[in-house]
Amino acid sequence: MKIREAAVADSEIIARVHVDSWRTTYAGILSEDYLANLSVEKRKKSWDWTFRNLNKDENIFVCEDSSGQIVGFVNGGVERSGEYPYTGELYAIYLLKEYQGRGIGSQLFKIMAEWLHEKGHLSMLLWVLEANKSAGFYTRMGGQVVGDKMIKIGDDELKELAVGWSDIRQTVRKER
Repeated sequence: MKIREAAVADSEIIARVHVDSWRTTYAGILSEDYLANLSVEKRKKSWDWTFRNLNKDENIFVCEDSSGQIVGFVNGGVERSGEYPYTGELYAIYLLKEYQGRGIGSQLFKIMAEWLHEKGHLSMLLWVLEANKSAGFYTRMGGQVVGDKMIKIGDDELKELAVGWSDIRQTVRKER
């Protein structure tokens, strides 16, 4: 597996991984109709916009398998809400189901934490649906649940948890 910085040319494959990951991760959590109607084309437009509007405080990394196919990604930057005392934020981390459980998610998490630290962030926040089976991954990575809020996705009302790391240097050291 190889992790590298993403490029705008990766946006379609990132979109495909994003949609496929949502369909497997959120099956049984979000409505079947909502998941079935996710569109790679719409998600690609969103990723194209993201790439065109990246600033120096944001980055996207992808993970490629041995054949060079993108199987996961992570992106993050400055914490966006201003509601919590964290300066960095992991915005999204997704991995195709068949590549989960191999330590790749930990590697993607680590690369983002290291990148945020290099940019001067000592702390990090992320949001995860409480019902997501992978939510425990973040506490195993040293995060603490620091808040929650209700959000609406399609017709579904769901609880989202804020998970924070007050000192990401500990996470970076622990992962080495």
